[in-house]
Amino acid sequence: MSARLRRADPAAVAEALSHPDRSAPELKLLTKHFLAVLSEQAPGASVEVRVPPYAAAQVIPGVRHTRGTPPAVVEMDGATWVALATGELSWGEAESRGVVRASGQRADLSPYLPLRQD
Repeated sequence: MSARLRRADPAAVAEALSHPDRSAPELKLLTKHFLAVLSEQAPGASVEVRVPPYAAAQVIPGVRHTRGTPPAVVEMDGATWVALATGELSWGEAESRGVVRASGQRADLSPYLPLRQD
């Protein structure tokens, strides 16, 4: 896991999740927290999950890339990522609304979402 991606303090996560209209700092905290959780639950480097401008993570077992664009890329905004991670939004709904862009093998994150909070 990237040194910049670490689980946030549970109280800070709960506080940020309690606000329906999240500020940029809250979205940053939640984005990095949930990318850290995904990195723990689906370690690997075959898919790059990008949530600009907050963070990106390489996850999912499979072919590892070291240079250039990875074989699979998933990109979305912070609010969409938090909604997917918490189960407020399903992968299918996100795709049908066009709020997630996914390309390449293994780019379907639905087997990993919503994230377990253990």
